[in-house]
Amino acid sequence: MLEIKNRANGEILAALDTDTLAHMDLQEMSLSGADLKGMDLSGARLDHTDLSDADLSGANLQGAILWRAHFEGANLSGANLSKARIGCNRQSNAATLEGANLSGADLSSADLRYAIVSHANLSGAILTRADLCNADLHNSNLSGAKAHNTLLIDANLTEVDLSNADFRDCHLNGAILIKANLSGMILESDHKDDFSAMNLANLDGANMTGVHMHNISATDCIMRRVNLTDADLSNAVLSGTIMRNANVTNANFEGVELATVTMDFSNFSQALNAEIPDYKRNLR
Repeated sequence: MLEIKNRANGEILAALDTDTLAHMDLQEMSLSGADLKGMDLSGARLDHTDLSDADLSGANLQGAILWRAHFEGANLSGANLSKARIGCNRQSNAATLEGANLSGADLSSADLRYAIVSHANLSGAILTRADLCNADLHNSNLSGAKAHNTLLIDANLTEVDLSNADFRDCHLNGAILIKANLSGMILESDHKDDFSAMNLANLDGANMTGVHMHNISATDCIMRRVNLTDADLSNAVLSGTIMRNANVTNANFEGVELATVTMDFSNFSQALNAEIPDYKRNLR
């Protein structure tokens, strides 16, 4: 017999005739505040389950199905969520992890489409090959996160902290990064003939100091009022991007075609290796 207790008051929330929760059917259960620290929940069915404020730190949720589960305020620090099915192709079926602690969690190859992960702590989390298309991560902390080959197409990353995160070979096409902190972030590719992509992304007011954007495809982006001090944009494709009122001090634009970039009120005389077309030299 395995008892699931409330971590705050010791109340028994569920008593199950089993010695493991792996591959168990726990759908639609009310486990708010449950003490599941270090538990093996690999392959478990947790659809529609209430796990708000639960302690799942160090838990194994590898391959678990979490559609429409509620994790508001839950502690998932160090948990293994690799290949977990958290998101869905329908917003109404995605899980809610608002305010959850996912610091250091392994979310590699997890499905997080349309999932709500706002105001969450994902610092140092592993998101390699995860699918976060259309996910809502606004105001979350992803500092130092590792997300190689990750899909973030149309994701909401408004005011997210991505400082020193490693997002090589990622796709951020259409992502909203308004006022996000990308300082020291790595966005370049590991492969000589490949590239990361963030076409049509909105980076209005973002902090991009020291960002690594070598060889990135960032066409038709909004980069108004961004701070690109000391950034590396060498060989980046910026066609059609609006870079109005940007701070480009010591930013490296070697090999960048600036003919179609909107540069008004950006002082490119302070940039490095910027080949400014003659008809743009007198822009304010």
